[in-house]
Amino acid sequence: MDAKTGEISGCPFDHTSGTRSLHGRTNADWWPEATQLTPLTEGGRNADPMGDDFDYAEAFNAIDYDALKADLTALMTDSQDWWPADYGHYGPFFIRMTWHAAGTYRTGDGRGGGGSGQQRFAPLNSWPDNGNLDKARRLLWPVKQKYGKHISWADLFILAGNVAIESMGGPVFGFGGGRKDVFEPETTYWGTEELWVDTGAQTRIQPDKDMELESPLAAIQMGLIYVNPEGPGGNPDPLLSARDMRTTFARMAMNDEETVALTAGGHAFGKAHGAAPADTFSDAPEGESLEKQAFGWLTDQSEIDAGNITTSGIEGAWSNNPTSWSHDYFRILFKYDFELVHSPAGAQQWTPINPDEADMAPDARDPSKKVPTMMTTADMALKMDPEYAKISKRFLENPEQLDDAFARAWFKLCHRDMGPKARYLGPEVPSEDLIWQDIVPAGKTVSDSDAAAFKAAALDSGLTVSELVKAAWASASTYRNTDHRGGANGARVALAPQSGWAANDPDELGKVIAKLNDIRGDISLADAIVLAGTAAVEKAAADAGHNISVAVTTGRGDATAEQTDAESFEPLEPLADGFRNYLRGKATVKTEDLLIDKAHLMGLSIPELTVLVGGMRALGAVAGNTGHGVFTDRAGQLTTDFFANLLDMGTKWAPVDGSHDEEYVGTDRKTGAEKFRATRADLIFGSHSQLRAQAEVYAENGNEEKFVTDFAAAWAKVMDADRFDISHAKYHA
Repeated sequence: MDAKTGEISGCPFDHTSGTRSLHGRTNADWWPEATQLTPLTEGGRNADPMGDDFDYAEAFNAIDYDALKADLTALMTDSQDWWPADYGHYGPFFIRMTWHAAGTYRTGDGRGGGGSGQQRFAPLNSWPDNGNLDKARRLLWPVKQKYGKHISWADLFILAGNVAIESMGGPVFGFGGGRKDVFEPETTYWGTEELWVDTGAQTRIQPDKDMELESPLAAIQMGLIYVNPEGPGGNPDPLLSARDMRTTFARMAMNDEETVALTAGGHAFGKAHGAAPADTFSDAPEGESLEKQAFGWLTDQSEIDAGNITTSGIEGAWSNNPTSWSHDYFRILFKYDFELVHSPAGAQQWTPINPDEADMAPDARDPSKKVPTMMTTADMALKMDPEYAKISKRFLENPEQLDDAFARAWFKLCHRDMGPKARYLGPEVPSEDLIWQDIVPAGKTVSDSDAAAFKAAALDSGLTVSELVKAAWASASTYRNTDHRGGANGARVALAPQSGWAANDPDELGKVIAKLNDIRGDISLADAIVLAGTAAVEKAAADAGHNISVAVTTGRGDATAEQTDAESFEPLEPLADGFRNYLRGKATVKTEDLLIDKAHLMGLSIPELTVLVGGMRALGAVAGNTGHGVFTDRAGQLTTDFFANLLDMGTKWAPVDGSHDEEYVGTDRKTGAEKFRATRADLIFGSHSQLRAQAEVYAENGNEEKFVTDFAAAWAKVMDADRFDISHAKYHA
């Protein structure tokens, strides 16, 4: 964040003209001839063959976990003729598979990561950086087939990497299962480039062009997990590579020490592959012919047997012991001077000058041969960058610190997108609480009588319906279905940085929290905020003539500032929240698209999105109390006025001068008198054909009760979205 302007670096908000799509290049763009299954998911049809009733947590808990790990351990050295293992051990291959499954995670929107097994699907299954991982996934198939529903692909991808490290003597901090598979590609913005990294794409950071890494992206180039190992755009400059590494690893929730530990620990194992120029190999899996059966990057079998394989284009091992955990990576890195050379595939890499034979690596196919080790430009960054070098030298001198740092960073890499520790399953879940797990102390369930008494007190406190609703929404709507962070549990809305977010109207929020603290007694603040907001919704419904009871849970705990990594919560700040009609500045993405993206992050359906927006407007729950979208003269009552007045042909809409088409005025067609003010997040429900169809349902006479009932259900879903401490059945795919 810029200390002068308060703007988040690379955020999608500025005052330039034009907008971009939130979707970028789609699979249909990359592979236009591929068979498309989207027609079969129309109308809300589910692509999951396991069905909505499948309880993965129950299935996982019934597995013979020790037998599963034994089978994976055996697989590490059970070399297959069709894809032989380097050095007779698949461990390094599976570590790379795990790393690349988990390493797409990004803090900006919580998307990516290994949480749903997305590496099976395009575009990830065909990214250049994931070259030949199709073979790693196929090697796992016999294990997956054997254990079936008891282990998801998503969990198997992560567990295989853990077992690989253990099988080679490396340190492991633990493992938590609980990742439920999805069965279709997730909608994720990976960028707008039309070229993959290996066809000449430029780096996304270009200081000479005043170009920073665009939010929420984390990788430096399209088709990469992190950075180009040859250097930015192929430029073998270690210091520029360090710049890119620091940026992209930070976007993936890693600090400098974790970055160094992960790089060194991961490169303690295995080798890179660059035996021949990449253009001698066939297409990626998604573009291959039917008979290849989802294999890509294939070569002649005799070439494979000889080890003539190209993936990154870089060739060689980092360590002289590529299938055993050791500290030789840093020893070799600092022992020798390195010179820049080219691999057989033409990639730029670094080789030690005059290495001792003992520091050379065995040949991957013939252990009687010795070959030089190598370093990538990204590896050289750990030696050349002053800050990285300090950490690297400390690890060199204190190898036990590297052991611990790598184990912890690897665990974080593999579990960062899982959300609260309550979602972890299995016998190897570490007992230690880690601050990045967003710790929340256990709460206690509030009795029905105490809840009712508190709700009555909240309504009698002098706080308005709008104020109570806005506070509850501010607390709960931070939840992200992507990485299961945020939500009402913990009451972090009362802590920095959330208490000061502009979208939350800090002064008003502070007043609400102070009053609730005065009256809540033994009820946690987290529960008090939700109960008070829910009481306001019930009152608003009653005032509109509908008696309802909104079913929300209690039992939330209150987190402390010491249990909160404030910096890690900054990416959760809503730069736009169309539900509250909030927008910070002019965006390079259309406001209505940001609203849809927010709904997607929250795990909401189109009807839930529609009814929540209409209800929030009726309740007057808009940021800054601007009145935008409050198309009613009875704000605070849960009515369908938003929809009825939006669709009223007696109103004519026009953009307000100087608003960059963000603010609109609605005037009476006959008199020209101003009736309402609106934003794009309001008018989209009359402009977009599908959303208009939703709005029409709630504007129809006779559907008033349906509206109230639907709003209550959607409200309860938002309030309880993060209650993984109650039931694993609440898992979101």
